[in-house]
Parts: sequence; C-alpha cells; structure tokens
Amino acid sequence: MRVVIQRVSEASVQADDEQIGQIGTGLVVLLGVAATDIESDATYLIDKIVGLRIFPDTEGKFDRSVEDVHGSILVVSQFTLYGDCYKGRRPSFSDAAAPDKALPLYEYFVRTLRARQIPVATGKFQASMAVRLVNDGPVTIIIDSPTRTK
Repeated sequence: MRVVIQRVSEASVQADDEQIGQIGTGLVVLLGVAATDIESDATYLIDKIVGLRIFPDTEGKFDRSVEDVHGSILVVSQFTLYGDCYKGRRPSFSDAAAPDKALPLYEYFVRTLRARQIPVATGKFQASMAVRLVNDGPVTIIIDSPTRTK
C-alpha cells in the first residue's frame, strides 16, 4: 500500500460534477492499494499518517500531527500510484490491486481512520474525480507500507 500525503489549508473533491468531499486544514491522502496488500498494511499507514508531525509549532518547526491541530483528512483512492513506467511510455498497473480486492481495503482504511476520531472526507472509489487543494508548505510525503519496502 502506498500513500501520498499532502498538508493542506483546504481541499475538495468532485465526482460527476458534484462536490462529494471537502476539508479545511489537514491532510489529503492519495491511497494506492497493491495486489499483495492486506489489512495490516492499512493499519501501519494509518498509524503513520495520524502521528506524522508535519504541522508547524509556534517556532515553525515540524512538531504537530493532524490530531494536534484538530485537522481533517481527505482520502482519495488512486490506483495510478502503482503505475510502473520502467519500460516503454505507457504505465503498467499490474502491481495495483484489482477493484474487487482494493475496495474492501480502501473501505477498511477509511473506517479505521474514522475510528480514530478524526474527521474524514472521501472521494468516490473507481470514479473519475477532480481533486482541488492548497498544498500548505508545500509539504508532500510518500510512504509505502512495510510489505512494499521489502
């Protein structure tokens, strides 16, 4: 499982010309699910995301988490995070999980994140979406779950 985390001052997502998710200060999490992922990959990443100290303290240093700043999280599924461009010019997505495997893990990810008492907005799984955000910093972090880094 792979996430791209962006610290934002605001973000929103549209699908089918309808705004379906919006947050203020917080994190946009683009989530890619690999064919080999299991729930423990999601749990690992949720712990990392919730505790990640990438918000500034009073001295401007990275010292506060999304919980510390009472922020929100916008989760958007994005299988293209597993686009392999090593060969040729068209990305291969063979490492990405098929929708029947990715959807339950995406839902587990969102459900478990919400259980942490953090406001969570989402995109729409398998939909074409327009994601708008103001990247604060900019701060962008990429994290792979442990099974992906071995």
